[in-house]
Amino acid sequence: MPVITIEGPKLTKEQKAELVKSFAETASKVMGLPTDAMVIIIREVEAENVGVGNCLLCDLKRGD
Repeated sequence: MPVITIEGPKLTKEQKAELVKSFAETASKVMGLPTDAMVIIIREVEAENVGVGNCLLCDLKRGD
């Protein structure tokens, strides 16, 4: 059972559903396994918990 983990910003339920469907279908096609075999885990990460270079992502978004 393949496990796909996605870490990113907060998403709506609709966005999550679309993302899960897309990843499951693509992985199924590439791996030759049924979509039911795919497990997709979405981890939402706050921008203040991500560093890019020497800045927090939340600061980069504001242009600071």
